[in-house]
Amino acid sequence: MKAHLVDGTYELFRHHFGLPEEARSRPGTNGAVRGVLFTVYYLLEEGATHVGVATDKVIESFRNQLWLGYKTGEGIDPILLAQFPVLEEGLEAMGVALWAMTELEADDALASAAAVLEDDPEVEQIIILTPDKDLGQCVKGQRVVQYDRRKQAIVDEAGVLEKFGVPPESIPDYLALVGDSADGFPGLPGWGAKSAAAVLRRYGHLEDIPDNPGQWDVTVRGGAKLAQTLAQAREAANLFKVLATLRIDRNLVPSTESLRWTGPPDPTAFHAFCERIDAGQLFEKVATLALARR
Repeated sequence: MKAHLVDGTYELFRHHFGLPEEARSRPGTNGAVRGVLFTVYYLLEEGATHVGVATDKVIESFRNQLWLGYKTGEGIDPILLAQFPVLEEGLEAMGVALWAMTELEADDALASAAAVLEDDPEVEQIIILTPDKDLGQCVKGQRVVQYDRRKQAIVDEAGVLEKFGVPPESIPDYLALVGDSADGFPGLPGWGAKSAAAVLRRYGHLEDIPDNPGQWDVTVRGGAKLAQTLAQAREAANLFKVLATLRIDRNLVPSTESLRWTGPPDPTAFHAFCERIDAGQLFEKVATLALARR
């Protein structure tokens, strides 16, 4: 059995900006919501049995208290923000396992679910549907992988190494050095993708990189300067690693079975929801699929 974990926040953004500007700028539109719900439906139609979706109920998290520059909801289209609660309502009405995050982020929920499912020997593979680079730290062999539906590309452990030059367990260290503009922290001056990958391939983690460049046994262009920068900004680098490290909360996922999709818990309520967002066809498709699964 395979489990599918969907980054609902990424999907909502993707569908919103995939719409023509006129459609996505219309107040009260739920076009992105419809897009995400149909995405989940097609996943189920293709045979997925255990599905969970994570969203950022609020954009801010505990990380904003650690770093003032961390991403916020500022500047996000209000029309897009207004669709988050509608999407969450729709997923629950559809009977899909939902993690609507507040203190933690959607990525933390996906990492938590992957950790719980990985402990279940009956789960053959865990597929995390997002291209977000920080989820690369969850990838393990070919059992826990990422999948980008837009590109139709699976990234396993070898894929993470090929893409970033470091194994999954070094992704938080890598992001601490090079920064993550999407999440709003800058990394360290002078540290680029190639230098960070070369050093981390040798030392693995930030705390194992010597401050003294004379102790480095890896050759990197400008190594002395990079070592000096790291030594002077060690505290900041450690903080950035904390920001990049996904938090595991096993209480979010009581069991593998909690992700099994069996259809809308209240078909009448789901029908009313679909009518409200002008998605009558979705109701018909979901109802037919749920009947076939019985």
